[in-house]
Amino acid sequence: MKKASSEAWSTAFRRLAMAVIALCLTTGASYMFAIVVQSDGFDWLDIVRIALMAVASFWLAWGGCIALFGILFPPEERATAEALPEGRTAVLLPIYNEATGPVFARLEAIMKSVAALPAADRFDFFVLSDTTKADVGEEEQRAYERLLVRQNAGGRLFYRRREKNIGRKAGNIADFLTTSGGAYDYMLVLDADSLMDGKTILEMVRRMEADPRLGLLQSLPQIIGLSTLFGRLLQFATGLYGPYFARGLAAVQGEEGTFWGHNALIRTRAFAAACGMAPLTCKPPFGGHILSHDTVEAALLARDGWKVRLDPDLTGSYEEAPANMVDYAKRDRRWCQGNLQHSRILAAPRFRFWSRISILQGVFAYLASPIWCIFLLASLAAPLVAPPPVYFDGHSPFPVFPHPETTTALALLFGLVALLILPKLLLVARALFGGNSADFGGPVRLLISFLLEILLTSILAPIHMMFHCRSVFQVLTGADSGWPTADRDDGSLPITAAFSATWWMSIAGAGAIAFSHTYAPEMFYWLLPVALPLVVAPLLVWMTASVLLGKVTKKLGLFQVPTEAGPVAVAEDMRLALSQKAAA
Repeated sequence: MKKASSEAWSTAFRRLAMAVIALCLTTGASYMFAIVVQSDGFDWLDIVRIALMAVASFWLAWGGCIALFGILFPPEERATAEALPEGRTAVLLPIYNEATGPVFARLEAIMKSVAALPAADRFDFFVLSDTTKADVGEEEQRAYERLLVRQNAGGRLFYRRREKNIGRKAGNIADFLTTSGGAYDYMLVLDADSLMDGKTILEMVRRMEADPRLGLLQSLPQIIGLSTLFGRLLQFATGLYGPYFARGLAAVQGEEGTFWGHNALIRTRAFAAACGMAPLTCKPPFGGHILSHDTVEAALLARDGWKVRLDPDLTGSYEEAPANMVDYAKRDRRWCQGNLQHSRILAAPRFRFWSRISILQGVFAYLASPIWCIFLLASLAAPLVAPPPVYFDGHSPFPVFPHPETTTALALLFGLVALLILPKLLLVARALFGGNSADFGGPVRLLISFLLEILLTSILAPIHMMFHCRSVFQVLTGADSGWPTADRDDGSLPITAAFSATWWMSIAGAGAIAFSHTYAPEMFYWLLPVALPLVVAPLLVWMTASVLLGKVTKKLGLFQVPTEAGPVAVAEDMRLALSQKAAA
């Protein structure tokens, strides 16, 4: 009890410290910006711009604090018994119109890894299909039967296909709980692209059995298997920065942690009792079944007194990700709708304080881009509505000219850039001086990769912003994303597909440049770093989707991640299983 109280006070202190730091940085940025905008007079649009700057800079400062806390607060060491687990675990693989071969290859690799454990008999595997295409369903059935024979998994591997995918993934899990959940103490929820090592799964079960109040244990999935330039860039960024951001999250979340919907172990009876969710009233996109249900489920578990914990030190947890910007934007569109749906439940009764903060973070993860975009538009419009300068104030016969606040403006700009880059720089320094630079190709390759990552993400940031703005606009205007099938091929894109997805950005970028040059020349050069990438967006999206450029960076040892420094056994088993399927 004393230890629990101490942990609660420590978590509360870290939360307060992070809020104070973020507010101080926000206040400083807002004050500097107010000095800049009032130099040529002050009007209502300036108030709007200052407010937008305050919200946007707070979001940047909040993210920077999470990274900083990830450095300052290492993950807690978890002592677990080496005894075999007493409870039974169901490994759940929900799928929806997926490519059958890779899905079952991943499952076979996981089963093989679990089979090597001394407690293999405590684990069963369930393929929970929501597939709506008849031909894909038939392929799944055949793949299941082959895997059943190859792994001699009778009584341990089960396949079920729902006729109607009511409630999507959440409904799929709920159906399992209704039909089979009572036979299992824990369930490990995966995604179609999930891959986990058996030793990691066993360790997660041991940690849950060591703490009877632990309702959900989230691992940190590492991205693997991407071959495009964009994919390798994403893989490198998450591999280098992700663990520290996860450590920062764990430091401030405490027992009210997160659930990312996959690669997490859940106490079955806790989830069944706490996590029933009725559809939201009114029609989609704000009504209907909640698409981002995982965040809500974490909040419901915490509300009922269960611990929800993120353990960043858990290795051996992997996933894939969209390999190009178009597929990334498609996934973000669904997540955007789901997160904006959370605005409907933010004030739900009995939610814990930090659960509400986590929900609000999810909402602002997508509102941040429109806020920046509106800020830019307001800045372009500001010269048009600015009052004419007053050269004679009546107190002096001599004119008084406005004082340009160029120095302050530059200081503010560099400050905002620092909020973005400084956390990454600290994490790179930590890797260089902490002795693990070899995992990223050595000190020289790590530095080059870091500089390229900063350059490319800065260039691509306006494109991401526009995709997010479009997603938010679609949700606000009533467009429902549905549940699109994920594309899990090599990620390459033809130039026509890139152009089709981004031509409107080129028009917007060119229009912004032309408008600034004509009506707001003082903003022209400030706008170019945002507008120029939009003008050439089709080319950038196409180039970053190149598998060839991805192979070049890999051959040069750039964007290397720890999973490439040495073989990952479960990934090798997955590739072997996939090659055997192809040969057959």
